[in-house]
Amino acid sequence: MPIYEYLCLSCDRPFQLLVLNRRDEERAGCPSCGGGALKRLISRTAYHRSEKDRVESFDPGQRQSEGFYSDTRNIGLGARERARRMNVDLGGEFEHRLDRLRGDPGSVFEAGE
Repeated sequence: MPIYEYLCLSCDRPFQLLVLNRRDEERAGCPSCGGGALKRLISRTAYHRSEKDRVESFDPGQRQSEGFYSDTRNIGLGARERARRMNVDLGGEFEHRLDRLRGDPGSVFEAGE
């Protein structure tokens, strides 16, 4: 289900539209002025990388961007990469704690773990 960006040619405002089927796009109108003269814009795309891909491409010796440290999905990435290289299974308890930590990093300090 793509989300397309359009530009209303009547009021010159951009907007986004979730397109479930072709009829949705054919009936689309500007949410601001109701105009039907629209131009589809080329917008940024994004893709999702699997956890496995992220672990395999992680290099602990490489300098990371600032955004890397603010993304909670990266917590534990180094431990997973080292375990993968050593062919060690960290077990379900590790995964459980890691999921909890990624969801709420402050909970570790509250629980005294």
